[in-house]
Amino acid sequence: MSDFLRQFAHTFATLDKHNLHLLGSLYSEDVAFADPLHEVQGLPALRRYFADLYSNVSELNFDFHGFDTVAEGEGYLRWTMRFRHPRLAGGQVIEVPGCSHLMWHDKVYRHRDYFDAGALLYEHVPLLGRVIRWLKRRMG
Repeated sequence: MSDFLRQFAHTFATLDKHNLHLLGSLYSEDVAFADPLHEVQGLPALRRYFADLYSNVSELNFDFHGFDTVAEGEGYLRWTMRFRHPRLAGGQVIEVPGCSHLMWHDKVYRHRDYFDAGALLYEHVPLLGRVIRWLKRRMG
């Protein structure tokens, strides 16, 4: 287990639209960040991405429950994200499990998130959601 991962997760979990300046304490200036929906390069672009993210939700939090180091300066965080968006799922809380692959020296320079984009977004869009849930049942 890595103290770096625990500290990163602790600080990341405190982020909100009012303290995005903390991103500079977590990420290097040349950070490469990707998730199933976006890819950004550099700390300024990451700040803009997070500012947009937090401005579109009424609630967002992360529960980190796994801290796995695979090599010096590389590891995974397992988490559950809970968020509320006024135009998704009737404004109810949406819960999505996922994990983050991180690479770091003194700060994270590569961050890749893995999660089900359908569970995050597509299943909660009125017409599209019904189709995706139907397809999942048919394939399952």
